Amino acid sequence: MLIKKGFPEDDELVLCTVTKIFPHGVFVKLDEYDHPGMIHISEVSPGRIRNIRDFVREGKRIVCKVLRVNQEKGHIDLSLRRVNEGARKEKVTQVKLEQKAEKIIEYAAKKMGKNFEQLHRSLFDKVSQSYSFLYESFDDIIHEKVTLEKLGVEPALAKPLTAFIMERMKPSQVSVHGILKLKSYASDGIGIIKHSLQEGIVMQKTPIEIVYQGGGKYHITVKSEEYKDAEKALGTFVEKTLQVFRKAGGEGDFMEAG
Repeated sequence: MLIKKGFPEDDELVLCTVTKIFPHGVFVKLDEYDHPGMIHISEVSPGRIRNIRDFVREGKRIVCKVLRVNQEKGHIDLSLRRVNEGARKEKVTQVKLEQKAEKIIEYAAKKMGKNFEQLHRSLFDKVSQSYSFLYESFDDIIHEKVTLEKLGVEPALAKPLTAFIMERMKPSQVSVHGILKLKSYASDGIGIIKHSLQEGIVMQKTPIEIVYQGGGKYHITVKSEEYKDAEKALGTFVEKTLQVFRKAGGEGDFMEAG
């Protein structure tokens, strides 16, 4: 992970590695910055702590919240207890995505015969005026919402970099799911079900995955780059399938899955 310049901001979430543990506090290294930090025992966990090592250990990576920064003394006070599970997972995911973006730049630098750190710095200096993280800009690039040229990168560099980004990243997708229950008492019930499902599929272009779970239940999955598009495709499929199936005398209903 490339080290950021300067100090973190107050309230910023930072990824840290525990370096030393004392009875009344924990010392860490901020992985994204070239600075140490300290967590007072009162900020490790709510309530009384009998053994601080029940919560942290040397070498463990943890997500902390920045409480105070004293740049003159180089002190950074942190909190572990003020980071909930949702925020922790989001930060870890954020770091992994940024590392993926850095890998793409490293790959591009090798192919172009350039210094990785210099390429990363020059690119981030431009992108950071509009985005907090490189991976956010890369995601918009592959979805054709922005270009490196519009972000201020010179065309001679933007063109090959864009090609590498498109090559190494795939558009992110979201999935929506549901259970479709179909029951037919006709002699050709299986054929009616197949025909109804097929009629639902041909109604829209988005690929649909259908898995039979037994007992007349079918697990339906629709994937798309946009949630609203996936949801719309699923709704259209279900509506058409049930319309055809019920017209043939079948009984059916649909339940959304989380």
